[in-house]
Amino acid sequence: MSERKVLNKYYPPDFDPAKIPKLKLPRDRQYVVRLMAPFNMRCKTCGEYIYKGRKFNARKETVQNEDYLGLPIFRFYIKCPCCLAEITFKTDPKNTDYAMEHGATRNFQAEKLLEEEEKRLQKEREEEELNNPMKVLENRAKDSKLEMEVLENLQELKELNQRQANVDFEAMLKQFKRVEEEQRHKEQEEDEQEMKAMLEEAQNRRLLVDSDSDEEPAKPCLNPMAQTKPTGILQDPQPQSKKLRTESWERSTGKLSTKAQLAGLVARRKQKLDPALENRMETQDATANTGLLPAAAATSSLGLLGAYSDSEDSTSD
Repeated sequence: MSERKVLNKYYPPDFDPAKIPKLKLPRDRQYVVRLMAPFNMRCKTCGEYIYKGRKFNARKETVQNEDYLGLPIFRFYIKCPCCLAEITFKTDPKNTDYAMEHGATRNFQAEKLLEEEEKRLQKEREEEELNNPMKVLENRAKDSKLEMEVLENLQELKELNQRQANVDFEAMLKQFKRVEEEQRHKEQEEDEQEMKAMLEEAQNRRLLVDSDSDEEPAKPCLNPMAQTKPTGILQDPQPQSKKLRTESWERSTGKLSTKAQLAGLVARRKQKLDPALENRMETQDATANTGLLPAAAATSSLGLLGAYSDSEDSTSD
């Protein structure tokens, strides 16, 4: 299988290349080649822009009766991708470029036009100098003046370079480092002074606080639980407003619910009693009038009065 891929072919001993028949092809025959657009162009038929680098299947032929220093010139045929109009351009070995020939216009060739304009001006100047000798003197004066200006500018640049060459960059760097170190030391000293001042101020403040505490007696610590709380009104079974209303009502109408006052409303008959019982009744009336009789004494007095009235009823019966 590897014999069919060899590069060396067998030539017999009696091989003669002159005996090989040659094809008779026309000189202006065309080949199909694959190429890219060498410059930006615009189609004249439809106005389509064709940018540099776009690929085409082109036909290539040799231009007849045209060459440059023995180099042949080739022509290429492409078609517009929009309207399929034929566009042709050919090689330009004189300017190492391509020249548009038919079907489109070349874009962005300002540099090439500038070079062509300079060549045209140079050619016109040479023709004027040949016919007018005074023009030659004028052109020479202009050229000498321009040359002097160029030399002056060059001398200024040289002097400037010499000035820059005399600058000692090492000394500049050392000076910059020295200034930077001085600035750093100065900042450190300022920080230390500020820190010392803050420490002295804090120490003086502490001494003042200590002296004030020695002179003034210690204030008694109040019981925090004894202070009024915002929620104390919720825990108080009888709020202050209710107490005030009760006191005002009692001042206006008086207390009628106490047993001592109810005992004073009882009507007693004026009869002779035992001396011991009469003395006890007098003491009970005195305590009830003063309002200092406790609840138990009031109840006991009411009980005695009730018993006494029952005894009187029974006697009367």
